[in-house]
Amino acid sequence: MSPRLRKVTTGSGATAVQIVRKHRGKVAVLEHLGSAHSEAELTALLAAGEEKLADYGAADQLELELGLPNDAAALPRARTVVGSRSSILIDAITESWKRLGFGDVVDDEAFFQLVLARLVEPTSKADSLRVLAELGIDPPHHNTFLNCLKRAKDRDYRGKIAEKCFAHSVTTTGISLLLYDVTTLYFEAEKEDALRQVGYSKERRVDPQIVVGLLVDRTGFPLEIGCFEGAKAETHTIIPVIKAFQERHHVTDMVVAADAGMLSAKNLKELDDARLRFIVGSRQTKAPHDLATHFRWNGEYTEDGQIIDTITPKGIKRLDPERVKTRREPVWSAQDHPDAWRVVWQYRRKRAMRDEQTLNLQRNRALAIIDGDKPAKKARFVKVTDEEKAFDEKVYERAMKLSGFKGYVTNIPVGTMPAAEVIGSYHDLWHAEQSFRMSKTDLRARPIFHRTRDAIEAHLTVVFTALAVSRFMQDATGVSLKKIITSLRPLREFTGRIGGQDITFDPEITGEAREIAGGLLPDRFAGH
Repeated sequence: MSPRLRKVTTGSGATAVQIVRKHRGKVAVLEHLGSAHSEAELTALLAAGEEKLADYGAADQLELELGLPNDAAALPRARTVVGSRSSILIDAITESWKRLGFGDVVDDEAFFQLVLARLVEPTSKADSLRVLAELGIDPPHHNTFLNCLKRAKDRDYRGKIAEKCFAHSVTTTGISLLLYDVTTLYFEAEKEDALRQVGYSKERRVDPQIVVGLLVDRTGFPLEIGCFEGAKAETHTIIPVIKAFQERHHVTDMVVAADAGMLSAKNLKELDDARLRFIVGSRQTKAPHDLATHFRWNGEYTEDGQIIDTITPKGIKRLDPERVKTRREPVWSAQDHPDAWRVVWQYRRKRAMRDEQTLNLQRNRALAIIDGDKPAKKARFVKVTDEEKAFDEKVYERAMKLSGFKGYVTNIPVGTMPAAEVIGSYHDLWHAEQSFRMSKTDLRARPIFHRTRDAIEAHLTVVFTALAVSRFMQDATGVSLKKIITSLRPLREFTGRIGGQDITFDPEITGEAREIAGGLLPDRFAGH
């Protein structure tokens, strides 16, 4: 059924006018046009709704319950919709921008509009003009956005925004724990250049890409972002981003957590030399050597949740094999173990079940390749000797033995951080992963259509800023950015002209939308 107008009496006694559509017996509200508190306001609001229906292709289908005259001439002749805007959403984003202090350091309306458009509906710079117009904002010329990107680079908007992000993190969650993760952003381009290069892609893409490193606090609030060549190894990105953060804010006392992809002897040494404490995921292949004492005295039995706090070699040099003769694990310290790091291993039965399921799938695939049922590909547990394929039973059994174990390498002494806290801090990494998922989905940082490095860096500054605003809004409301946008975007403020006078109608806000708006605009909705 085509959209129609509907009148609803609100709890305050006002009359709200909505555009609705009935489908399969259910009425869906498409837009809240506003609330009238007098006959004159209602008449103007209904006239505005009549014109608005034309946008839905249903100007001639008015809900009979409105009681409007069939003769349109009976309505005031001077009825005109002067304008409408998603005022609650715009004001909520503007308020979040101000509360973070971004407006104090970046006085650039075009840059703010780019951030706002990216939060509401991530799209290209050119299409952002449409998004702004649909929100009720008079959009600038496209060249204004292009010039804005140049200003963002020349005036170091990223550095100024990063300073405010740092200040916000210090006053809210602190920066005692920082989380680091990387992702790749691809380009719709045929040729590589010095920055956009074909490199390792988890999605097996062959498009030119860049590598982006993101540093966040323990809640996922962004603090630093780095851009690297597409062919650069992930392990080579963490140190430059950490050093840029340190130089910007003169910080040394913090813990950096990263996944096993960042685990390299060189990285850990550089972090330690910079007097930074770290927690990095360990590779499971290191478990047999690290846990040799545990296996020597306990066999293959490990209790669910059991934690083994021991040491792991810094490089290729092995630990003293005689240590297994003593049941007690060594207590790591930098002075007593200069060639080793502390490592905390934990066994989880639920993790073991997942690991074993994965291993069996890999086993079945390997057997299918050996039997010729699947095309010959490089696969785990397939051993090739003299062009003969065989199942590597020893490697499979060793992998099954280690299922359920997860390791965490650190340079933090046990007296400073107990083993359970090391594990908990590492698990906060999901906040960093969540921020990256948001930047690639809700904020849609990819694909990137820019060509020059300066334009790409400016684009990442917009994404970085939008990510900070979105995290702030989510923390203030307790709901996702998508929920905030879908709840507040339909709440439009309408301005109608009747009898030569402009009348503005505020949208009626109820239920969950009111709770969300209250979290973002507390002064406006306090006490309501």
